[in-house]
Amino acid sequence: MELVRPEVKAAIWRFREAAFGLVMAAVGMYWAVTSYGVLSAAGMSISVAASLLIFAGLQRARFRVPGAGAGLVQVDERQVIYYGPHDGGVVSVDNLERLELDPAIRPSGAWILTEPGAAVLEIPTNAENADALFDVFAALDGLDTEHMLRQLAGNPRGRVLIWQHRQNAQVTLH
Repeated sequence: MELVRPEVKAAIWRFREAAFGLVMAAVGMYWAVTSYGVLSAAGMSISVAASLLIFAGLQRARFRVPGAGAGLVQVDERQVIYYGPHDGGVVSVDNLERLELDPAIRPSGAWILTEPGAAVLEIPTNAENADALFDVFAALDGLDTEHMLRQLAGNPRGRVLIWQHRQNAQVTLH
């Protein structure tokens, strides 16, 4: 007999880092308010660290797309590896040229990773372990994380450029 409905369990799991941060913040604030000296200072420090964890956890939760998509994503030694049911591939993070979001690829859209001289890699946003891509994308120089999360949630009409290597970016003068 399940005590928690599956959709509630999935929502809790999606927001797990933020929930852990809330618990840490509550403990830290309790220590800060009810204690003196070192324990009070430690409680304040824990609360500050927990607020950062809550912020990062909310970003990660926005990145996770519900549902079980096709394929499996692995990130290993700066390589993004996708094992799909019909295709797959490998892209080096160091050689990544473009990152796009294509909402037209059903059912949930796909990340389009382009590496020069290699086939374009399409990864469903809800593939198994696709949330590991958050750290990869966040490490890209100049990536606007908030823009990426807005596009993912906003259901754009067509393919959207999320990030492009600065060397290849076109300069526009106003």
